[in-house]
Amino acid sequence: MYYLEKIGKNSKKAFKNLKKVNHSKIRKILDYYNFFLLKNKNKIIYENNKDIKGAKRKQLIDRLILNDERIENIRYSINQISKFKNPIGVVLDRWKRPNKLEIKKISTPIGVIGIIYESRPNVTADVAALSLKSGNCSILRGGSEAFKSNKILANIFRDVLQKNRVDKNCVQFIEKKDRKIVDIMLSKMNKYIDVIVPRGGKGLVSKVQKLSNVHVIGHLEGLCHIFVDKDANLKMAKKIIINAKMRRTSICGAAETLLIDQNFLKSYTKNIINSLMESGCEVKVDSKINRLFNNKLNFAKDKDWKTEYLDAIISIKAVKNVNEAIDHILKYGTMHTDCIITNNSKNAKIFLQGVNSSIAMHNVSTQFADGGEFGFGGEVGISTNKLPPRGPVGINQLTSYKYEVYGKGIIRK
Repeated sequence: MYYLEKIGKNSKKAFKNLKKVNHSKIRKILDYYNFFLLKNKNKIIYENNKDIKGAKRKQLIDRLILNDERIENIRYSINQISKFKNPIGVVLDRWKRPNKLEIKKISTPIGVIGIIYESRPNVTADVAALSLKSGNCSILRGGSEAFKSNKILANIFRDVLQKNRVDKNCVQFIEKKDRKIVDIMLSKMNKYIDVIVPRGGKGLVSKVQKLSNVHVIGHLEGLCHIFVDKDANLKMAKKIIINAKMRRTSICGAAETLLIDQNFLKSYTKNIINSLMESGCEVKVDSKINRLFNNKLNFAKDKDWKTEYLDAIISIKAVKNVNEAIDHILKYGTMHTDCIITNNSKNAKIFLQGVNSSIAMHNVSTQFADGGEFGFGGEVGISTNKLPPRGPVGINQLTSYKYEVYGKGIIRK
């Protein structure tokens, strides 16, 4: 507890100091960090290779890898974040009351953000940069499988802060691997941590949401759906479905369930499913679709409609129409990302308004469910909370606000 309490106190002190740092210096720090990521690229890859060699599950390796291309992607993200305008001190709204009170709604930092995440070392760089840019401090608790990669990325950031005479504790990395650390962060650190962001699998996020006594920004699962409407274009549908499922199967924006309008079924379904199988995807289908294949495919069970595979597997079901597709998504979905493929604008509108997803799409691959692709520079995660922030959480979503009230000796009668 003492170890975490010290980190918490350091963060609160750093946050107080950070308020005095002008935005041009924060931009300079991010630009320096970008430079030092390039300068230390070989060291980063060396440490990352140690994590990869120790990986216990093969499906983790895709998430763990830091190669030249992925480091360049991190640097691109940091560069984009650096270029954003200062999100703090922005007048979001203002008005005057009849009694001459003048009221302003002003954006403010949140404070100290605790991030608990698994597998992906790029989260270390993205979250530290997004937090600093939005005037917040971060406490990073990465997964043990990416420990060495996370540590070097965090230490480079801390070194850059120190070189620029800014409190290096604006970014802190928890170096203890004890799993009890997470429990303490969630249940006993509310004096120091203002919000928790979990990035990982269902088990981690569920635990965080259950145990945390501070506000949580996150999503439980990315059980993303694609609905092929009766008025879909076959060529477009195939292109989107293959990309949404197979581009990267392990990300939360990968499609997991495909719903097909029964009026589209006989003409095009075999074409789409054969294309999926040819691309290396295992399919699980309902009885109506399986009859088209003489019952030779794997049957989907009820649990399949509830499963985020994060693998080259997809469950496929025939539905009567757009409304039945919506009903299925409302029953089994996780409010993450759902898409309709159609040239029928009326059905598109019904779908977009009917699903309760944080991201609803029309003729777009679900793999675009990403803060970078939204123009946010990066994201700390995708929130499926009903209350804001919702969807990709970038710089502007990592702010709060306060009201400033002005007057000239006004008293209330």
